[in-house]
Amino acid sequence: MSHRPRAILADDERLMREQLRARLAEAWPELDLVGEARNGEEALAMVAKLRPDLAFLDIRMPGQTGLEVARTIAGCCHIVFVTAYEAHAIEAFEQGAIDYLLKPVDNARLALTVGRLKERLAAGHKEENGERALERIETMLSRLARDVPQRPAAPYLRWIQAGVGSQVFLVPVEEILYIQAQDKYTVIVTAAGESLVRKPIREFAEALDPELFWQIHRSTIVNSRAIAAFKRDGEHAEVTLRGRNEKLEVSRSFAGRFRQM
Repeated sequence: MSHRPRAILADDERLMREQLRARLAEAWPELDLVGEARNGEEALAMVAKLRPDLAFLDIRMPGQTGLEVARTIAGCCHIVFVTAYEAHAIEAFEQGAIDYLLKPVDNARLALTVGRLKERLAAGHKEENGERALERIETMLSRLARDVPQRPAAPYLRWIQAGVGSQVFLVPVEEILYIQAQDKYTVIVTAAGESLVRKPIREFAEALDPELFWQIHRSTIVNSRAIAAFKRDGEHAEVTLRGRNEKLEVSRSFAGRFRQM
């Protein structure tokens, strides 16, 4: 790597953050710790804003757990889980491409992890591509699921992992103007541009807040706050967006929600 590696760490326990910060400073002086998060939502925001090379994630955190954060940021950066699991559960980590640290963090184990991370960073890639990294994480997490206390899933999707070329980004859902199916992909459109997700639009329809994101066509979901006007011309209906030139078709089956406009 041509630049100093950058990392964030996420742990809801202040003392654990302080300990890991101090151990990392000793074991890896060249590492820039650019952010510390107290929960999963803060960790996601930091990854989206700071684009670190590494994320040290506590598995048990309020809000989104480290496992849930890992599912979202797969492919964006290398992931290291910080866990209090007993040795019998570590096999899943050993057989995956994800590193781990046991609490309290041991210097010898940290040195081993740092060595592995340096090798991966020197290879010049993150975690291959987003899809392959996500598959590997999901395989490992499924083996750990029975050992992790499950909490109710977040009610609605708040971040979307999207690709632009060979890069993977996190897109906050409130920045999305509309989502549209296109061949095998779904196009995510924001004011900053377009990105692609290999995920069917019906899954977004189920995961997004229906009060904010309105399905207006079987292939289109629009952020209701971005709608400037609704127009009907005979059998044809469409919406225009604030500050945009696009005219998005509204199918008859979804036109009913615009009766008050």
